[in-house]
Amino acid sequence: MVMTKNSRVKITSIETLTDTWYSYQKINFDFEVTPGVWQGQKREVLERGNGATILLYNKSTQKVILTKQFRLPTYLNQNPDGHLIEACAGSLEQGEDAEFNIRREAVEETGYRPIHVEKIFDAYMSPGAVTEIISFFIAEYDSTMKVSEGGGVAHEHENIEVLELDWKQAIQMLASGEIKDAKTIMLLQYAQIHSLLG
Repeated sequence: MVMTKNSRVKITSIETLTDTWYSYQKINFDFEVTPGVWQGQKREVLERGNGATILLYNKSTQKVILTKQFRLPTYLNQNPDGHLIEACAGSLEQGEDAEFNIRREAVEETGYRPIHVEKIFDAYMSPGAVTEIISFFIAEYDSTMKVSEGGGVAHEHENIEVLELDWKQAIQMLASGEIKDAKTIMLLQYAQIHSLLG
């Protein structure tokens, strides 16, 4: 865990509760609420590393590439079949560059190898409990960039369906609530605001 310096925060203890998949920690700290007045606080924090996501779009065909896969946490919380429609994404390996990661993930998940990848912003996705920062990218694609069928990597137990959707259909799915994944909503809204398609 990397912490920046803030004179109003004093970490007093860190206890690792579990470290099987990601690191889940209980952290005690003192926070200076007003000058000279300190308050002890406790938080449980999930340290899961950082990630990257990308929206692949085609101006000439007015299509976007999204994915569909089973997500257990959503199944446990009001998603009837547990499947989620998402933009391609992946977790960064230790010390890995976000752009390098998302280029690899694009090939593994969608089967397309984008040429010009543009980073648009970084965002904390659940800052109350998770340390993760996601780097957001966009890239144009066309049929010449297709190098495989995609679908994910078997040894990572990925079973990903590749969806090539009309832009208008994707926006309708966003409006209807069929697309509920935060990173995908953000990317589609970015595309809409910046008139990348349509």
